Amino acid sequence: MNYLTIFTSTIILSYVLTLCIAKIANKLNIVDIADVERKKHKGRTPLLGGTAIFLSFFCISFIFKEELLSGDLETHHLIGVFIGALILIIGGAIDDKFKISAKKQIIFPIIACFSVILGGVEITKINSPLTNDFLYFSTITSNIFVFTWLICIMYTTKLLDGIDGLVSGVTGIGAFIIFIFTLTTKYYQPDISTASLILLSACLGFLILNWHPAKIFLGEGGSLFLGYILGVLAIISGGKVAIAALVLGIPITDMLWTIIRRLINKKNPLTSADRLHLHHRLNDLGLGPKRTATLYYLFSGIFGISAVFLQSKEKFFALLLLILIMIVSVIYLSKQKKM
Repeated sequence: MNYLTIFTSTIILSYVLTLCIAKIANKLNIVDIADVERKKHKGRTPLLGGTAIFLSFFCISFIFKEELLSGDLETHHLIGVFIGALILIIGGAIDDKFKISAKKQIIFPIIACFSVILGGVEITKINSPLTNDFLYFSTITSNIFVFTWLICIMYTTKLLDGIDGLVSGVTGIGAFIIFIFTLTTKYYQPDISTASLILLSACLGFLILNWHPAKIFLGEGGSLFLGYILGVLAIISGGKVAIAALVLGIPITDMLWTIIRRLINKKNPLTSADRLHLHHRLNDLGLGPKRTATLYYLFSGIFGISAVFLQSKEKFFALLLLILIMIVSVIYLSKQKKM
């Protein structure tokens, strides 16, 4: 299989589509305006960037459909995933243009999850983090797990989308880790490795224009789509959710802490907005967008690579270490801000 052809063609297509989408977003006035305290960028920046990643991912997937259907993936799986992704992109575009409420926004991720489940994507077993034995899921348990997992990952990348290049870069790292993992002899899955490489390349093509200072933003649909597609790949690669969980370990912990913090302060965890996320704190303390994003890349890469070599129990303790790092970081940064 010519992975180089897939890699280069997807990057080029993603880059070109991103340029086109930026022009379309500007003409339609679907832009982000730096008019509130939470936003640190200047001027008007086009949204809808996730549309370019979505289009390049599925266009290249269609071209190389024989490779994608060479393993456990079947047509109905791809149809379910595509419909769910399309719903996210359309819903995100509506939100970017008309700024719908958070209570209405969640409708699109919920429908996308049901589309994946109805498409037949399931997880039948996972490794127990403590015993290395398999935990087997019934159909109902599988559906609940898939739904919860995808919602969690989608909102993780949604809340992470506060620094230029952060979500697209971290998602690309996650896709790269899954690509490497599914190329190994023990877990060889050429269909999943192809899909992961396409996602990685699509993210890189977009990242060229999304790196600070960003010329285009992902938009609501884009930030949800990247979490969605990475979450799906983690499931269909044989329940390798530990890989995605380690790559997104700090953002996931940040999301959970954000929900807890807002509930403690009697605020709606879905509708409230602030600059108290870890990436915002790092940026505000002087690290800057580029170094903040690079630091996230570093942690995501280190813990993601470790997931390839660690056993289930070791992955569990690695995740606990990530949570500890997150807690210590939040406490330290909170004290620094008060000084």
